[in-house]
Amino acid sequence: MNLEEHYSNLYKDSYKKISDGDYTIDPLIDVLDDYRFGITIVARPSLSVKNNIQNFLTELKAIDGNQYYYLNSDLHITVMSLISCYTGFNLNQISVPKYIELINKSLSGIKSFAIHFKGLTLSPSCVIVQGFFDDDTLEDIRNNLRINFRNSDLEQSIDKRYSIQTAHSTVVRFRKELEEKDSFLNMVERYRDYNFGSFKVENLELVYNDWYQREKFVKHLHSFNLR
Repeated sequence: MNLEEHYSNLYKDSYKKISDGDYTIDPLIDVLDDYRFGITIVARPSLSVKNNIQNFLTELKAIDGNQYYYLNSDLHITVMSLISCYTGFNLNQISVPKYIELINKSLSGIKSFAIHFKGLTLSPSCVIVQGFFDDDTLEDIRNNLRINFRNSDLEQSIDKRYSIQTAHSTVVRFRKELEEKDSFLNMVERYRDYNFGSFKVENLELVYNDWYQREKFVKHLHSFNLR
C-alpha cells in the first residue's frame, strides 16, 4: 500500500463530506453502559510525540471543545485487533496465556522499528494522525499474527472489520455537531503536513480494552519486548 496516497485520498474524500455536513457523530461515546470490549495488540507513541499531538488538540479544543479528544494515556497505534470489541465479551471466555504464547511465537526474531507521525488525515467520524514506517517489520508482525491465529482454535476476529495496513492514531472523534466547522477544518488543514515526531517501537502491549482504548477501562495483559 502507498500510505501517502491512501491518507491523501481519505483526507480529500472526508474533508468534502465534513464540509458538506455529511459526517458521523458517535452516539455511544458518552453512554455509561457501553459494554463493548475486546483484546488488542497496541504500540504507544513516545511522550514527546504525544505532547506534540496534545499541543495540536489544544488548538482544536479552543475552536470546538465539544468533541472527544484523546488523552495522552489513550493514544495508541493498533497493531492488531485480535478480538474486535463486542457487547458482552470478557476475559473469562478465553485463556490469556494461550494468546500470549501465540503472540510470542509471532514476534520471534522481530526487532524494534520506527514510526514517523507526520501530518493529519480525516475520516467522516474522526481526525487521524498519519503514521509511516521505514521497513516491513510492522507488516511482518501482522502477517505472522494472521497466519498463527487463523491456524489456531483461539477466538479471533482478525480482519473481520477491515484489513489493517496503516500505522495511524485516531486523536479526535465527533460526538456533537461541529459548531465552527470551517474554523475546525482550517485548523486541521494547518496541521495537514505537520511533523509530530518519530519514535522507536520497542514494546508492544496486549490489552483488554473498550472501543476507545480509555485508560480507565483498559486492562494491561502483557508486554512484549522487541529490543
